[in-house]
Amino acid sequence: MRTPRTIFALSLGLLTVGAILFSRAAPEPALSGSVGSLAIATAALPGAEPTDREIARLQERVRTSPDSRAALERLGWTLVGKARETGDAGYYRLAEHAALALRDSDPLASTLLRGHVLHALHRFDEAERLARQLVGERGLAFDHGLLGDVLLDRGDVEGAIGAYQRMLDQRPDAHAQVRASRVRHLRGDVEGALEALRDAAQAVGIRSRESYAWIQSELALREFEAGDFSAALADLQAALEIVPSFPRALALEGRILLAEGRAADAVTPLREAAARTPFPDVLWTLVDALEAAGRSSEARATQARLLASGERVDPRGFALFLASRGLEPERAVGLARRELERRRDVYSFDALAWSELAAGDTAAARGHIRRALAEGTHDARLFLHAGVIAARSGAPAKASDWLTRARALEHTLLPSERALLDRQLASPSAEQS
Repeated sequence: MRTPRTIFALSLGLLTVGAILFSRAAPEPALSGSVGSLAIATAALPGAEPTDREIARLQERVRTSPDSRAALERLGWTLVGKARETGDAGYYRLAEHAALALRDSDPLASTLLRGHVLHALHRFDEAERLARQLVGERGLAFDHGLLGDVLLDRGDVEGAIGAYQRMLDQRPDAHAQVRASRVRHLRGDVEGALEALRDAAQAVGIRSRESYAWIQSELALREFEAGDFSAALADLQAALEIVPSFPRALALEGRILLAEGRAADAVTPLREAAARTPFPDVLWTLVDALEAAGRSSEARATQARLLASGERVDPRGFALFLASRGLEPERAVGLARRELERRRDVYSFDALAWSELAAGDTAAARGHIRRALAEGTHDARLFLHAGVIAARSGAPAKASDWLTRARALEHTLLPSERALLDRQLASPSAEQS
């Protein structure tokens, strides 16, 4: 029986929340010292949702309390939650200013907060430096958690496991269990990932609104991948009851409805998710849903929006879209290569491999897809890409193996990807797009 204090068992075969790189909440002002950062972090913001009211309350406490350190730290983390709740990076930047304003009164609390913001914004070099500083000077559970997050995105899985294990040993709470689930999923332990997320879901309370919604959505994703649609939809409903219009939950609801063949129904949650967080993967899913529902003109308009914003919002996801649609393959390769310089995880290697195949460089694609598959991640898109690359490389047996694995998880693919899988299985020489 697996002990709750152990991230991975001996039988373990060995994801992430992408950064939010667009902004509506605020422009990114130049840093101007603690006083300037304090003014920026406490500037009035629009909105009347519960998190907005909490932000306003904390801002007032910071402005009026003679000892505002605790309120300022709480404000910073609430802004982080608002960024994840809405998909707006402006709140991350405001949280960074809260952290900078906190430096004089609580340097370590400031460093932890800022490290999380820098990680979310994919400023990995800076985030790793701060995380290692925290581990060296203090070594609390959340310090190790931040270091593990950065190392995982940079492709140092063993380093991340070590950091997460130290976090779990000190504090086996919901935050640690989510990270344990992330490693288990990455290394192909489907049941272990689900188990850890169920533990996390039981441990987090609804008072932590954004954390609760995020964990419920993550649990729903893993249940969806395992083929349990009803459980996944129930968990998404629980998330949306606490944080209405939570983009992550809405986007996944749309994917599940698509998998059930209900394209017209999928459009509504996907459209709402895309209005709040225009990530390429969300817009791409909406395009597929609109095409499947016969709404071609709206699908074209949505794709035009994706083409206009994708590189700025999420270069890696945009590269995958371009390569999958056969659009500007050389541009896709350039974007994927630049992403791999910062983020050397399996999904970055996959994006580069798929882009290289689209650009006609099959040999390079073979090398990079091997790196994408090296951890044993159980992912239909990885399997599909591996199968197509193997077929183009003249390795039909390998192609058949990977495509068969993709078929077992085809419900997690988009309609356009399932169509590619069908073509590839029917004719190994079928074109990529």
